[in-house]
Amino acid sequence: MSCVLFTEHTTRDGQIIGEIRLNAEKSLNALTLEMIDLIQPKLDAWRDDPNVVAVLLDSSGDKAFCAGGDIVNLYKSMVEGDTEFPDQFFSREYRLDYALHTYPKPVICWASGIVMGGGMGLMNGCSHRVVTETTHLAMPEVTIGLYPDVGGSWFLNRMQCGTGLFLGLTGNPINAADALHLGLADRALTTDMRDGMLERLRDEEWGEDAGGVVSRVLRELEEECRATFADMPAPIRAHEDLIREVTDHDSVEEMVEALLAVESDDKWVKRAQKAIGHGSPLSIKLIHEQLRRCRHLSLREVFQQELIVSVQCCRHRELQEGVRALLIDKDGQPNWTFDSVEEVDPDFLNGLFEAPWPKHPLADL
Repeated sequence: MSCVLFTEHTTRDGQIIGEIRLNAEKSLNALTLEMIDLIQPKLDAWRDDPNVVAVLLDSSGDKAFCAGGDIVNLYKSMVEGDTEFPDQFFSREYRLDYALHTYPKPVICWASGIVMGGGMGLMNGCSHRVVTETTHLAMPEVTIGLYPDVGGSWFLNRMQCGTGLFLGLTGNPINAADALHLGLADRALTTDMRDGMLERLRDEEWGEDAGGVVSRVLRELEEECRATFADMPAPIRAHEDLIREVTDHDSVEEMVEALLAVESDDKWVKRAQKAIGHGSPLSIKLIHEQLRRCRHLSLREVFQQELIVSVQCCRHRELQEGVRALLIDKDGQPNWTFDSVEEVDPDFLNGLFEAPWPKHPLADL
């Protein structure tokens, strides 16, 4: 069976809602190059089809919408010294993400279960992002020697009071309540409402304002289940003062020191301390610098810069070593290139921002 399923649902007034379903349940719907190459042309075709009024992006299974990108094949390519695969994978992934961000028709993302890495890129490109009581968002790239890409340099920079930087540095998870608070989601519905949502959408008279139709249906559905989320804990919101205090320093070295100095039995704080204490020192510096450089870039420029950094990360040992330790050998003992944030070589860090090709693959975005 195909790793992506496409369905065209006919509405009451004869229009079409196109459904894209990630269908790789065993790998938690991790985004592969094959999946990307199936989705992109279908999105393009539906964009140009006047009968298609909206797109629904969801997934098979209950555990995950999409738990990340194709780390396994990226690792194989790095071990073999193959630079072509990372270049192609990231170029086509970011092109797809950008297409979602700029899509002229409403795209509803049913982001239930685990949403990490590449899944965050897909979700955050959609116009109507729906989370559920099981949603678990995260960008934990610091633990593998990477950084929050797939547009993370765009949406993390748009969070208030250093929250995006803090979440990038620690990879701390985000539930539905916090996702709404941070602007990473638009509506919260319960998991059992997915089929009913689609039926409500099919039963609508679409007219010319498709985005308005989707917004109204989701708003009405959210009202029906508001009580479910009313008492949901929102740990990021609850720790806003701590986040502001930690990130309110002039250097990332001082931020790390401030976080590790916090004395607390709070599990959320301890999780953040463990991640930043054991994560890649190079990634910590890279995340801080990437967000700084991208602060005033356009969305197109953000994806162009992320491509440079991502392919450079695949040409150096840090990412390969992080993936090996966490996902391949699973020994949890990565031998990072630098022993501490203070020891990261500025020239090495700056080299990660230098384009490795004469012509940028995303110059035409």
